[in-house]
Amino acid sequence: MADTLRRLTNSETCRILQEKLGDWFKDYHINSCDNNLNMCCELLELNSKIQGQLFTILSVTAREGGQYAGVETIKRRFLPWLETCFPISSSVSDTCLLHESWDRSLRDLSPSHERKLSRVESQLSSTRIELNSLRQELLESQMELEDTKTKSATTLLATEEEILQLRAELRAAKEKLELREFDSIEDYERQIRLMKDEISILSAEKETLKSRLSRSRSPSPLRHTSRSTSPFARSESPTSAKLTNASRQSRLISRFNDIYANDRLDAQNLLIRYIEDVEMVQRIIFIATVESFHAAKMAFKQFRLRVRKTLSPSHMGPETLEDVVIDYIVRNLDLYDVQSSVNEVISAMNVNPKISFPPEVDFILISGFIREVCRVAFAMQTLETPLDIAFTVDGELFYDNKYRRTYDSELTAPLVFYHVWPALMENDFIIVKGEAVTRRGALWSSVRSRSRSASPVRARSASPGRALKSRSRSPSPRRSGTPRI
Repeated sequence: MADTLRRLTNSETCRILQEKLGDWFKDYHINSCDNNLNMCCELLELNSKIQGQLFTILSVTAREGGQYAGVETIKRRFLPWLETCFPISSSVSDTCLLHESWDRSLRDLSPSHERKLSRVESQLSSTRIELNSLRQELLESQMELEDTKTKSATTLLATEEEILQLRAELRAAKEKLELREFDSIEDYERQIRLMKDEISILSAEKETLKSRLSRSRSPSPLRHTSRSTSPFARSESPTSAKLTNASRQSRLISRFNDIYANDRLDAQNLLIRYIEDVEMVQRIIFIATVESFHAAKMAFKQFRLRVRKTLSPSHMGPETLEDVVIDYIVRNLDLYDVQSSVNEVISAMNVNPKISFPPEVDFILISGFIREVCRVAFAMQTLETPLDIAFTVDGELFYDNKYRRTYDSELTAPLVFYHVWPALMENDFIIVKGEAVTRRGALWSSVRSRSRSASPVRARSASPGRALKSRSRSPSPRRSGTPRI
């Protein structure tokens, strides 16, 4: 008991209770109702702690005094205190009534709360439905946006393709225009050269006529009459005629070599822009050369027939009609319709089974090259001994005195795989070497290519009899000499 009393004395519960009572008294009118209730409950808790300790001391003291010790004291002191418990019961009943009123108010408020809750739930469900619809609209908008992007990208690609196609067409048109301008300039220059040649020829004829006029006073009128009967009589001696033929032949051979060295490379570079296969490009140029010689020879035959038909009724003189016809053709090479030959060559190349080309490429790109070869080939037919290209066929035996190999050829291959440039011949003798590619197995490749073609391989550069003759007889090294290319 002494220990319990000492702990109660040493504890600060009573002092804290007194301080809180003083503070509550000071702030009672300032605090709210909830704060005052909280303070009251806190003081009751402190008071209950103190009462618990006092009841402990009371029970210990009563046990120490015996069974009847202090009974009178407890009765005298606690009975009046117990009588005061009735107001406490009334407060308890008030508290119960308060709880009942709270329960009643809660029951009254619960339906309104449920109604509000149901209203909020309905609003929440409608909001969720709207949210789902908005999400669906958003997905549809995204899909439409993706479709629009795809269509825009497709349209942009199509526009870029059209732009590239238009640029390619513009470039091709510019190249064609440049080629036409170049051809027209070359035609003008050629016409100027021809006019200059004609002026020189007319000047020579004028001098000849003057000399004849001076010789007309000689006592031999018969000779004068025989010379003046033919309007196409030549004043040159046989030696000078041979020199003229030889000089024309040398000039034509030189021009043939220039076409190989310059014009052929220009045409090859032009075709490589559209055809990546170099072998096919070389085949196209070779076939164009062969077809040009064929077209020029046919045009020469027709032109010679027309000139012979025109001059034969009025021919009189010591010279033969053939010499007069050739002389007239040499003096009027500009009357040759080279464009018709170019069109024939392009038509023949379009149906040739050995070559292929993209659909956007037209052989008119190399019309300038074809025109030059046709002119040279036509002029070569006016020589006393016409020049022609050698007969060629894929898979033929390679001759060192007829062809020279390309840099990418197989040096030990005995057969020609394909030709790059034809050899130039005078009768059966090689005067300018050609160029060919030699590969092993060239014969089988040529047989397969011939079996695939629907029409027989054209060999227009020479007749069958001449072809067999040229194949059976090897070219003579005496006339071939050093190659001119």
